[in-house]
Amino acid sequence: MMSGVLYKREMKASIRLLVIFGAVLTLYVSIIISMYDPELSALLDSYVELMPELMAAVGMTAGATTLIGFMCSYLYGFILLIFPMLFCILRGNALVAKYVEDHSMVSLVAAPVKRRTIALTQMLVLLTGTVILVGYSTILELVCGAWYFPGELDTAQLLTLNGGLLCLHLLIGGICFAASCLAPDTKYSVGFGAGVPILMYVIQMLANMGGKVENAKYFTFFTLFDPEGLVARESGALAGAALLGLGGLALYGLGAAAFCRKDLHI
Repeated sequence: MMSGVLYKREMKASIRLLVIFGAVLTLYVSIIISMYDPELSALLDSYVELMPELMAAVGMTAGATTLIGFMCSYLYGFILLIFPMLFCILRGNALVAKYVEDHSMVSLVAAPVKRRTIALTQMLVLLTGTVILVGYSTILELVCGAWYFPGELDTAQLLTLNGGLLCLHLLIGGICFAASCLAPDTKYSVGFGAGVPILMYVIQMLANMGGKVENAKYFTFFTLFDPEGLVARESGALAGAALLGLGGLALYGLGAAAFCRKDLHI
């Protein structure tokens, strides 16, 4: 069971970040989708040709011939990865580790609420925020696609793609939540919860550049997120997304279990 009072309080604390990141996503998604035009696409492709390694590092590739392919190239290599990831990092640390460090966890565990209830509630807060951001992005893409290019955006393909995106952010959120529950203070929580996803993304950027560092892709979980493969419903891409989702749920469970056994020194 979850604590309704605690959930409402923490969701109120999430609103500011959700509004900020939602506004940023609105700006980027609407602009990128509106740029799906043969002439503008050619301009973007010219940038890719001029700076191939830099553009490849953030997942941007030339030659997209469909709207969903264009979105995969220019939204799913950076924009829709970074901003939900930042939300998970910031909120994940604040949900447990920050309470422990400033000793406000005393009031929570002193209340007639079991530890597992607190852990489940804080876990649901981060999960809810992640789902809201990915869900909002999906609705925004559908609306912008219908507004600018009626009938060109395949809804089923987009839902499959964003289902994989949600699985990726479940894993990132799980890392942040587990770090927050396991770490003795925010220094270690941020160091691990933020350090691991950011390091994995940097490794993915290096692998995208190709050459001698291409094999670095085998050392980052971002490789399991394959936008083009998800759009094509390739079995490997779907399996990769499933692994990300299951890994995320396992990490959330690990974090909750660790919190229930944590010595809070109170």
